[in-house]
Amino acid sequence: MDIKQYMQDVGQQAKQAGQALANAETAIKNKALHTIADALLARSAWLQAENAKDLQAGRDNGLAAAMLDRLTLSDQALATMAEGLRQIAELADPIGVISDLKYRPSGIQVGQMRVPLGVVGIIYESRPNVTADAAALCLKSGNATILRGGSEAIHSNRAIASCVQAGLEAAGLPAACVQVIATTDRAAVGELLRLDDYVDVIIPRGGKGLIERVSQESSIPVIKHLDGICHVYIDDEAELDKAIAVALNAKTQRYGTCNTLETLLVAAGVAAEVLPALAACYAEKGVELRGCPQTQAILSGCGAATEADWQTEYLAPILSIRVVDDMAQAIEHINTYSSQHTDTIMTRNITRARHFLRAVDSSSVMVNASTRFADGFEYGLGAEIGISTDKLHARGPVGLEGLTSMKYVVFGDGHIRA
Repeated sequence: MDIKQYMQDVGQQAKQAGQALANAETAIKNKALHTIADALLARSAWLQAENAKDLQAGRDNGLAAAMLDRLTLSDQALATMAEGLRQIAELADPIGVISDLKYRPSGIQVGQMRVPLGVVGIIYESRPNVTADAAALCLKSGNATILRGGSEAIHSNRAIASCVQAGLEAAGLPAACVQVIATTDRAAVGELLRLDDYVDVIIPRGGKGLIERVSQESSIPVIKHLDGICHVYIDDEAELDKAIAVALNAKTQRYGTCNTLETLLVAAGVAAEVLPALAACYAEKGVELRGCPQTQAILSGCGAATEADWQTEYLAPILSIRVVDDMAQAIEHINTYSSQHTDTIMTRNITRARHFLRAVDSSSVMVNASTRFADGFEYGLGAEIGISTDKLHARGPVGLEGLTSMKYVVFGDGHIRA
């Protein structure tokens, strides 16, 4: 296979299909989504047979149990995928919505209309459910998409893609609106990252290595986040019972997510009271603590935190802790070490809370809430295609609106400029 020519063909087809999809009525897109959901359930036996090929290959290659679990298309996983498609169908269609329409002194009306980005390239690892989720979000937002999943899920991804394309065709939309790269050749990724003429944005979903490669090699704009080094700062005016509950939830509700707490900052005025109580809670969960000298002086048995700890996304039951003099020092620490993902202040002082919101330069900044809420579903977006710590084009959880852009529209009645 000539990979370069193959990817050129995929890009050209996506561009053409995207033009048709951009003009599709909401009812047509929703019909496609419901038909895809029906196909996933109707073809479940075949999908699981294809998935079994990936699972067997994974076992033969020594894939970890956790990876095999993420690969598995169980009955529940397929039902969840189908339900997710139906939920996206129920979301409001952002395309064509006109906002901020205002009369100008000349008499014209000027506003902005929401439009698709065009063609979205998505590169991801392991989870075959991403194939359905990403296809659905791009479809509803009027974008054609090129999907390149991991080689470990190639049979599953192709099978899901066939259900997607059947749903598109049943709704009268081009099958090329959603394409899954048919080859596992790694060269296909490099070619996708250089399809400037056809692809408008790239979204990587996976480990840091994948995202770094995409960021370095892509000649196309990328929506991404590299790390989730998230902080909770417990102010000396916090309600300590709530602060303990939030700090515990932010760390232990799930360890392997990008919005999990990795560094806890505690004001010196309450450290002696709050840290022992928190340490007891973390001990029950099996969390290893690494602290600054002041933390170690309060908590016997706490390991020493190094400079590297402040820069580490553990994705594991490990937490670094620093005692700070005040909020100013907490903000300085966050803006120095944060990955600009999600950071929280626990305080009853509204003036401090507002200053924290302004001063912390992250995509999500919270007051008295767990960092685990940094999620498209929790934010009311219905679903997300990823989280962005970039400042352009989208920031934070990226839902349907994050997959769109704006263009100016003008209404006149034969107006001419004087």
